[in-house]
Amino acid sequence: MSSLGERELQAKYNTSARANAFYANQMLSYVNDQMAEFIKEQEIMFIATADSKGNCDISLRTGMPGFVVVVDEKTIAYPEFRGNGVLASLGNIHENPHVGLMLIDFFQHCIGLHVNGTAEIVENAAFLAAVADTGCIRSLDEKTRTLAERWVVVSVEEAYIHCSKHIPLLKKLDKTMHWGTDNQMFKGGDFFGVKGSNRTASV
Repeated sequence: MSSLGERELQAKYNTSARANAFYANQMLSYVNDQMAEFIKEQEIMFIATADSKGNCDISLRTGMPGFVVVVDEKTIAYPEFRGNGVLASLGNIHENPHVGLMLIDFFQHCIGLHVNGTAEIVENAAFLAAVADTGCIRSLDEKTRTLAERWVVVSVEEAYIHCSKHIPLLKKLDKTMHWGTDNQMFKGGDFFGVKGSNRTASV
């Protein structure tokens, strides 16, 4: 439940007592009922991955409430929609199955949930068929069912709170979502001016 690095730094910085209280009172090896309900309400999730050499990447996933599916207390899954074709997160998972997920409620409770575990990539039709009898996808919206190209299925190893004290309270506004589009205007175009830039920094 804790890494060697965590333990060594807890000892160095004299935080072992606080850390042990957190492990004992806030961390589970599964998703409990309250966590499951929280997950089903969220529209935003951040995912952290690393390749086999430890090179890291973090990305954002969004969808309608319930787009992250709680299959059972040890299994959650999220859809992969059409993107830029780079497949950075999936490529890392292909090399190294360890993933870190963080779901944050910015709009009501200002609380977060970490879920860490190992992942596998499952094609959309195969995933929907595999969970058809579980009832976990009954509330899944039709766009997610049809636009998802594949799913990342995560075997849960750790689930724990991200405290609310530094999470901002945001106001949600209406925005038309263009799922799966290749239209550059809707994707942001060359917002950061990269297209005409040098590919390496001037030192």
